[in-house]
Amino acid sequence: MITKMKKLTFLVYHKEYDAFLDGVRNLGVVHIAEKQKGVPDNAELQESIRLSARLKSTLKLFQSLAQSPNVESNSASPERGLEILNEVDALQSEKSKLQQQLQAYQKEQATLEPWGNFDPRNLTRLKDAGLTIGFYTCSEKKYNLEWEDSYNAFIINRLSGHIYFITATENALDISIDAEQMKLPSSSLEELQNSCAQIEEALVKNEHKLTELANEQASLLETLKKNNSDIEFSKVLLNTEAIAGEKLMLLQGWAPAVKTTKIGEWLDQQQVYYEIADPTPEDDVPIELNNKGFFAWFDPICKLYMLPKYNELDLTPFFAPFFMIFFGLCLGDSGYGLFLFLGATGYRIFAKNVSATMKPILSLIQVLAVSTFFCGLLTGTFFGANIYGIDVPFLQNMKGRIFMDNNEMFRLSLILGVIQVLFGMALKAVNQTIQFGFKYAIATIGWLVLLISTGFAALLPGILPLGGTVHLCILGVAAVAIFFYNSPGKNIFLNIGLGVWDSYNMATGLLGDILSYVRLFALGLSGGILAGVFNSLAVGMSPDNVILGPIVMVLIFVAGHAINIFMNVLGAMVHPMRLTFVEFFKNSGYQGGGKEYKPFKNSI
Repeated sequence: MITKMKKLTFLVYHKEYDAFLDGVRNLGVVHIAEKQKGVPDNAELQESIRLSARLKSTLKLFQSLAQSPNVESNSASPERGLEILNEVDALQSEKSKLQQQLQAYQKEQATLEPWGNFDPRNLTRLKDAGLTIGFYTCSEKKYNLEWEDSYNAFIINRLSGHIYFITATENALDISIDAEQMKLPSSSLEELQNSCAQIEEALVKNEHKLTELANEQASLLETLKKNNSDIEFSKVLLNTEAIAGEKLMLLQGWAPAVKTTKIGEWLDQQQVYYEIADPTPEDDVPIELNNKGFFAWFDPICKLYMLPKYNELDLTPFFAPFFMIFFGLCLGDSGYGLFLFLGATGYRIFAKNVSATMKPILSLIQVLAVSTFFCGLLTGTFFGANIYGIDVPFLQNMKGRIFMDNNEMFRLSLILGVIQVLFGMALKAVNQTIQFGFKYAIATIGWLVLLISTGFAALLPGILPLGGTVHLCILGVAAVAIFFYNSPGKNIFLNIGLGVWDSYNMATGLLGDILSYVRLFALGLSGGILAGVFNSLAVGMSPDNVILGPIVMVLIFVAGHAINIFMNVLGAMVHPMRLTFVEFFKNSGYQGGGKEYKPFKNSI
């Protein structure tokens, strides 16, 4: 359900405005109405946003570095957080330079390694003495022994089919050799190796300093909280309208109706003018879902699509039971359901400090697992095995009561589709009545009467004959509703035209919508077949050995079913969402597009 909201309007003297906003922030229940759309053109706010990005990036880096992060230190402060941020930036810049230097030295080292360790200054001495040393490399096939007589060539090394050699000639001699002449670094191999070692040591020290700072991330978190609070404060200022020569500040916001008494008591003490009013149809009211218990666990699924508008129904309580059943049918294995239930329950019991946001997710997994367990009993599938093939009286009795073959599961999927689509149309009529008035729902009610009466007549012709007088009268009433109340208040011919168009859409779309529910049967069947295949592989591929055979069988069984569970759980989430967001939401006339209620509050 959607929390009832009240519209708040404040008029505050400009000199008292900052103190007033601090008070509103401390209340933490007022959602500020946005007047400025898009990215605000404010230099200070833009700088705060950039700082927030830097802080988040550094915290992400710290998560991979910290060994025992101090996230709840009493000495943590926003000021120290800024110091840490600047130190991290300096260390990151230093690290980048060191890595570039290391790459350059390693490249020079790789060039020198085939030639061995020598002092390049000796080459200068030889040149001063009238002797030039040339460094060359070529493939072994290209090497010419005549170079040894003509240019005093000496082979230094042979590596990977290449020969590395030098020539010793007089300075004035012109050398013509079909080989690549090498230009060597001005440092010796030993010097380069020492330089690389020093840089690697500096990188280790740099990493150590980053790790020490990572253990102080509590201060960085405090800085991020303060910066986010400043950003929210700046946004509120941008959404404030200055009037009366900028002497008065006008601000609008929203708050849950149940909290307006508390807000009014505080405002009465502030000596400011304020109004508390009901929202109008034109207002963009923020949405807060207040579903309880079982239905609240499905709120995240609704938010994945979009929140409802303020003046329409929240469909979460209405699709939750269907989603639970659809998930169970798609996964369709009692063993998998039991495994998920025990896993979620075990995590909830034994995991330390389960967060408040994690608890409803675990509850949702438990509910979906229970649905899977009981839906699996319809086909008797337990980790791919048929439990109804076991000659146990209890199981055989259960088989006689609830077992369904493939044809029956196929029909069950279609029946569930018909029920959800018709239920969605009924909700559409309720929604239209709430939003616009009863006359706008008459056409939808007409379609419901037509479809339900036709289905009833087809299934129970003895009570309501299909095409009989009573049925034709019902169809006539439905036709009047469909063709004459399609768009109340408009021209009668326009209504008839829209009725014809709706009839076409209904005839072509309704069958496709219902057939989409066949996926409930298909996914459950394919998952069961794959589970059976893995069972066969586990038995068939295990060697005929007393010790090794069971080990291989268990490994194949565990790996196969792990893959199957992952794939089928993913499908069992995605496809019921598709049925909910497309078929159900479409037939229920769901518009959505609501903006989430986010109160202006102190995050520090």
